[in-house]
Amino acid sequence: MNTESGGAVLKYHRGYTRLFITGIINGIGDRFSQVAMLSLVLHLTGSGLAVGISLGVRVLPFLLLAPLGGMLGGRLPRKMIMIATDLLRVPVALAFLWVDGPDKIWVIYAASFLLAAGEAIYSPIRKSSIPLLVNRERLLAVNGMEQLMMGIVLILGAFAGGVVSLWFGPQWAFILNAVSFLLAALLLAGIHFPQGYGSSPDGKQAQAQEEAQEHSQEHDQAQAQEQAQEHGQAQASTRSTPFSPSLRSVWSIVSGSVVLQIIFAFELLVPLVNGLDNVLISVYAVQEFGAGDLGVGAFYGALGIGLSLSFLAGRLLNKRLLLGALGGLLLEGILLIAISYSESFAAVFGLYILLAFTGGIGNACLDTLLMRETPVIYQPIIFGWLTAVSSTLLGLSMFGAGLVLETMKPRQLGLWGGAGFVCIALFLSVYAKIRMKKKKDGSITVPWKSL
Repeated sequence: MNTESGGAVLKYHRGYTRLFITGIINGIGDRFSQVAMLSLVLHLTGSGLAVGISLGVRVLPFLLLAPLGGMLGGRLPRKMIMIATDLLRVPVALAFLWVDGPDKIWVIYAASFLLAAGEAIYSPIRKSSIPLLVNRERLLAVNGMEQLMMGIVLILGAFAGGVVSLWFGPQWAFILNAVSFLLAALLLAGIHFPQGYGSSPDGKQAQAQEEAQEHSQEHDQAQAQEQAQEHGQAQASTRSTPFSPSLRSVWSIVSGSVVLQIIFAFELLVPLVNGLDNVLISVYAVQEFGAGDLGVGAFYGALGIGLSLSFLAGRLLNKRLLLGALGGLLLEGILLIAISYSESFAAVFGLYILLAFTGGIGNACLDTLLMRETPVIYQPIIFGWLTAVSSTLLGLSMFGAGLVLETMKPRQLGLWGGAGFVCIALFLSVYAKIRMKKKKDGSITVPWKSL
């Protein structure tokens, strides 16, 4: 079991260190902009509908452009794509400065859409770049660092963004967001990726062959040879053009791995329930406890603390990743049910820390499994589609939660949301157990002992 600390990962993997720092910079800048944007919308319109539109337009780009980002990752250098999206978002971030009255509210909507479009392309490319920068056995530690990164962004970004917007005005928050994109692009320029990812088809061909050889060591011989043949055929037909995985080849990989099937089901089912929790955080703070914006900030701070702590424990589950993911989801459901019954603000604060702690561990386990199970060259398109689907379903879930809250009490909705998490965890666990019993037929790619 590899239990390498986060500090060691950052010390010995300079490329990922730069990627980690850019994630923090971009995340904090985005939080700055989001807090200032919402404040500006309320100041100009006083309309909750306008706030809803401002947030809603951020969902659509993920459905339309995240798959595009995944496809581009198989055709162009990933570093070039990330740098380009950062630089193109600089003038968009500054466009908010042009808004000086209600008649220009459309600028906020358009800029929010374009910023989200950039993130929709950037996000799957960034995630699929991680396995190119670190060794395979250190992926769990790195994905734990990713949860730490999100925790830092959640704690510092929202709080600092609120302070900057309140003390210096929202204009400075928008300027700092633009600066964050510039700094991130400069850091990304110093990352050195392995050859063969967007630079030459022959390099991709060599990499695909290496991946097939690696899979042959982990999976049964028959399937490894089939994948190697498939990769060879794909590359033979694209020697003069950049490699682009076909849907058929992607489906072949997913259908041959129970782990990938569970991950895909996880990404389809969990967002449908997770949107309820995202809406209820603010509702609990404002309506149930009367704590106002301070309460909202405290609950989000609790989530950040939990995510930051999760990276310490997640790497200890190196041999039980699927168990960690599904067990974490089950615990999340139980904690959400407990939150729906709790009458103490302090108790809910602590429960949210535990909720994010278990969720962070589960997310790190899932991302690690996906990176280990999927050939590197296929990861951009798979991450792109998963980002598109999960983000869209999450947005629909949040919209649905808002409608349901018109007729249902928040605590009752929270109870149903927690029960939904429990049911999904139990369903996926039963599915995994049944499918693993059929591994003798050769269709299972991961042995039960690794779960």
